Amino acid sequence: MIRLFTMADAITLANGVAGTASILATLQYMDTRDGRILWLAFCLLPLSLIFDVADGRVARRRQAGSSDLGRELDSLADLISFGVAPAVLGFAVGLRGAWDAVVLVFFVSCGLARLARYNVSADALSDDMGKVRYFEGTPIPTSLLLVAVLMVLAWSGRIDDAIPLGWTRVLGGKVHPLVGMYFLSGCAMISRVRIPKL
Repeated sequence: MIRLFTMADAITLANGVAGTASILATLQYMDTRDGRILWLAFCLLPLSLIFDVADGRVARRRQAGSSDLGRELDSLADLISFGVAPAVLGFAVGLRGAWDAVVLVFFVSCGLARLARYNVSADALSDDMGKVRYFEGTPIPTSLLLVAVLMVLAWSGRIDDAIPLGWTRVLGGKVHPLVGMYFLSGCAMISRVRIPKL
């Protein structure tokens, strides 16, 4: 199978590797509470974005376009790096109430649905060069804005019991209002808003 991979596919795979490493680092942080490991988990996600941007550019420069394998690989890597990893980070820094978990699962599900919609509509939205003219719904890498918020909170010591806005109980379950940023991000991903692709 590896023989089928192009250079762009290998870069896409690096995106998924960085995202998976971020998840594992986050889990290690939850076990050890070593802040250095949490920062490693944070920093791996911008690296994923670099790989995500680079794979498309390499494919276009080599005039390979986007193969079916490459498109699916890209979506799976993006789901790991920009869907699951940010949700796991949110959970690790303190969004661990029952309703927080529901919202985090909703967020990942929205990312999954958005990527699936993109895959089935990309050909119809592409120009003569095979480049998609616009995104429908916010692209899943915009979840790095959520990660940036978590980084600022971690840097300022506002995680775990010190999370801004505190928490409340709804229908017997605990929820942190801050998890609303994940809810809004998920809704934006599955919206019909058209965003021009740069």
